[in-house]
Amino acid sequence: MNLRKIPFLLIPVWLIIMLFMPFVEKWWGGDIFTIFISISVLAQATVVFVSLILNTGLKSSLFIAGVIISFTWFIEAIGASTGFPFGDYTYTDKLQPQLLGVPLLIPLAWLMMLPPSWAVARRIAGSSSFFFFALISGLAITAWDLFLDPQMVHWGLWTWHENGGYFGIPWINFAGWFLTAFIVTLMIRPKEIPVNLLFLVYILTWIMETAGLIIFWDLEGAALFGFLGMGFFVALSYFIYFRNQERFKQV
Repeated sequence: MNLRKIPFLLIPVWLIIMLFMPFVEKWWGGDIFTIFISISVLAQATVVFVSLILNTGLKSSLFIAGVIISFTWFIEAIGASTGFPFGDYTYTDKLQPQLLGVPLLIPLAWLMMLPPSWAVARRIAGSSSFFFFALISGLAITAWDLFLDPQMVHWGLWTWHENGGYFGIPWINFAGWFLTAFIVTLMIRPKEIPVNLLFLVYILTWIMETAGLIIFWDLEGAALFGFLGMGFFVALSYFIYFRNQERFKQV
């Protein structure tokens, strides 16, 4: 068996879990639904991590995962206790286990979406400066949070203690997301990543989030802005890709 086919076998598993989640909430609700949230994050994080291993090797992938998980947990712990850099919020006790008020699942959520955001940045930034690459990476994952935060608040996984301009979420939260992703990207300085596969994960997340928030969760506003936010980076990626293809043909 070609090991590089493993992520393509894992992706349908992740998608099936995502598709099944609304029905779990409807049929069983409560604790079972929360468990499925955790399973969906683990499934997507596994797709991303396995993709990294097959492309960059185990040692490099462990370094990437270790930095993302440890640093984002550290920032989330600071944020949950001080309000910086995301704003004044608190995680509820639904997601367990927790360490210093931060569910251990949260750093895995960063792991499942930051490398796909690198793939977007690689397609857009190309061989430009690494600073520009990190900038696009931060913006690409922050666009995902336009979906995520309203959805998580709707599910009661965390609460905000201040009024915000984006469906009750303070704008500083998005600045915090960008800053965290930007710093982690600069720390890791990823070079060889499976761009096409991780870009597919970004696109599938964009599609699934849009459909889920509209059809099942009644969060049409967040669905619209998330669709436009992530969609901008998807469209720009394709625009630059096809423009480069045309330039290549003309050489």
